[in-house]
Amino acid sequence: MAEQQTTGGDLLTALQQLPFFAGLETQLIQRFAHAAIRRVYEPGAIIFLEGDDSPGLYYVQSGWVKAVSMSAEGREQILHFLKAGEVFGGMTVFVSQPMPATAIALEPTELWQLPRNVVRQALLTEPQFALRVIEYMGERINDLVALVADLSLRSVTARLARQLMENAVDDVVQRQRWATQAEMAARLGAAPDVVNRALRSLSDAGLIELSRQQIRILDRVGLADKALPDR
Repeated sequence: MAEQQTTGGDLLTALQQLPFFAGLETQLIQRFAHAAIRRVYEPGAIIFLEGDDSPGLYYVQSGWVKAVSMSAEGREQILHFLKAGEVFGGMTVFVSQPMPATAIALEPTELWQLPRNVVRQALLTEPQFALRVIEYMGERINDLVALVADLSLRSVTARLARQLMENAVDDVVQRQRWATQAEMAARLGAAPDVVNRALRSLSDAGLIELSRQQIRILDRVGLADKALPDR
């Protein structure tokens, strides 16, 4: 992992364009940009471990990151995939709790770390930023509630159908190089062979078309029906 302090110029522009920082005073964003530390990770590198103290808030400049919870046996449950332009690591910046998940780079990834002390100081002095953080935490909690509901109320096929519909752009889900069936299974909370059977069943039903680079939705209405909770 490479580390470098920033002069803040290019990063300031990037942060101003993020929804997370939209509407905040330029002076505050400048403070973040000048304090930020650039970090570069190779595929498979650990950014932080579940149980670590919070190092700060992260902005993904390029690459992909997964946030996972791991069992003692090494089984993964993927909580989030994070792409360029997203912010993560915020839940424990604002409370004195250890990190609830492990973050791992999925491909060559460049991050900017906003140190915890700088972020916490901004919370005390900038009400607009504090409100933005509350909104961020609410969104993350909603994501986790939806994940729990998926795992408890939907079959693997239903969870897969729902995920495909959420991730599709113009009815196409692009398959990243790292998006193996093992990664998909960890996101769905299932074994890879079970996910493979679910993919094949949707394909055989004429709802999706599979290729190495993408998954195309052929019948959105039919796929939506498959995504319904178990009845």
